[in-house]
Amino acid sequence: MRTKLINSLLIYTAAILFASCKPSALLIKERKIDAILAAYSSNKNPGASVLVYQNDKILFQKGYGVKSAESNDKITPTTNFRLASLTKQFTAMSVLLLVKNKKISLEDPLVKYFSSFPAYGKKIKIKHLLTHTSGLMDYEDLIPKDQVVQVHDTNCLQLMFFADSLYFPAGTKYKYSNTGYAILSLIVERISGQSFANFLNENIFKPLEMKNTLAFEDGKSIVTNRAYGNSLENDTWIQTDQSLTSAVLGDGGIYTNTIDMTKWVKALWDYKLLPAALQKEAWSRKKVENGTLINYGYGWEVEEYNNKTHPHHNGSSIGFKNHILLFPDQKLMVILLTNRNEGTPIIEAKKIADLYLEYDTNPQ
Repeated sequence: MRTKLINSLLIYTAAILFASCKPSALLIKERKIDAILAAYSSNKNPGASVLVYQNDKILFQKGYGVKSAESNDKITPTTNFRLASLTKQFTAMSVLLLVKNKKISLEDPLVKYFSSFPAYGKKIKIKHLLTHTSGLMDYEDLIPKDQVVQVHDTNCLQLMFFADSLYFPAGTKYKYSNTGYAILSLIVERISGQSFANFLNENIFKPLEMKNTLAFEDGKSIVTNRAYGNSLENDTWIQTDQSLTSAVLGDGGIYTNTIDMTKWVKALWDYKLLPAALQKEAWSRKKVENGTLINYGYGWEVEEYNNKTHPHHNGSSIGFKNHILLFPDQKLMVILLTNRNEGTPIIEAKKIADLYLEYDTNPQ
């Protein structure tokens, strides 16, 4: 009898020990994400910040690597990165806030705000600028070859006076356009009477308590806890943080961190800034004049992934590559910000999203 009791206790104890040693679902996911982002994990190289946010909870957050090739400071979830083209969702929101308040219309022609704009742009409307269907020339291709001073949004407008035509008639085709978003920032300034950076702060960042987010203006603002961009050249990482176009705000000038971005996306899917209908419109594919659907809404790319139509966006500039995935119906965001010119954040972000779209989203 005593032997049986001892054996039973031993078996019970072993079962408890086995259960306690078994990795939790959270730990399993963390290990999988670490494996997905293994290329960023060196403590000596530029890296990444990743965050998974679902049902108003941060399910995973982590920093990998260092803030710069010239620094040993580690990246954390509060490290601020240049968003590059992830900025476009904020520029679009600025315009849509003015639409909501009946200050402008998506059907307004560009020449309503810039009457001296060249005649070739007569049929361009605000909606064309938002959806990359304006046909405007890329301002990057019009910058003089001997330019050494950074261009700003207003310079992008000025460069359009050196063009004599569009790539195609407005509204007939899609071609991704940084020019359109630089001009949208100027329209926001003209209508609001504020600088674009101030408009963003007063109407988006401050109300949402995004205290670490700003449109960076050299000499006017400071990015704290900043990650600097880096490029791999001849197997060596070098800091390449700024280019001639890095001072343009409307197409890519915002800095923030992954935690602040949770406040942003919560406001989006809670319809805190826009009515539901207008927000869903921003996340919906648009049509060009012949009825063809394009994979873009207002400031968001739109795609079909695992039978889910959802908004997302990439962002690349010198030394940075980023991606954000939103699945509004599942209240899921995956964001990956990196301070290097290598890697494929969209692929890595999707692998991470699969862990949460596929399995229990509230593991114990």
